[in-house]
Amino acid sequence: MLKVLSRTVYKEFKNQNNTKKLNLTNKNEIEAKILERLDLINSSISLVPEIEKSSSAIIKCLKKGNKVVLFGNGGSAADAQHIAAELIGKFNLNRKSLPAIALTSNSSTITALANDFSFETVFSRQCESLISKGDVSIGISTSGNSTNIIKALITSKKMGAITIALLGNNGGKIKKYTDIPIIVKSSSTPFIQEIHRIIYHIVCELVEKEIVKTSKKTK
Repeated sequence: MLKVLSRTVYKEFKNQNNTKKLNLTNKNEIEAKILERLDLINSSISLVPEIEKSSSAIIKCLKKGNKVVLFGNGGSAADAQHIAAELIGKFNLNRKSLPAIALTSNSSTITALANDFSFETVFSRQCESLISKGDVSIGISTSGNSTNIIKALITSKKMGAITIALLGNNGGKIKKYTDIPIIVKSSSTPFIQEIHRIIYHIVCELVEKEIVKTSKKTK
């Protein structure tokens, strides 16, 4: 009964276009916001093939002794660092450290490149020197239109990397510049970020399980 009521509140909330015209208690509004996110999670099941492809590409890369390189702006920069931390440290299992670099974490490099060249080159310039053939390069952009992400993906491809992009907003311009676009079906930045985190946690878990399984076989 509560679930049906919550769904009814959510539909009414959506019909009012999230304005203050609807007289909701804080509890009902919170329930509606949670259900709105659940709908997006459910629709994201369609991304399973891309998530599987991404996991397989990263596993293949790491098994060959290559690395994962990540980049994004703002909240997506934090996500890039989050993924790198999960790989270098651990997600759930005790295992060897996996090589990953977030290009967002060195403020001296970023500000030097932005000052001496342009902010559009802060990731592509790093990719030029750090990417090796067989690496995986992951760009994150909720808008799908960040120029510095596009340039970094293009450079990564030239250097021989497999490219993956975590996107929103129908993929924006970036979807044309990546091997594996993972596009969250939303134009809401916070919603896209929340689904990105679910996706990359799944990827980290799948990668870790396979790497641990392989290492056990070789002992």
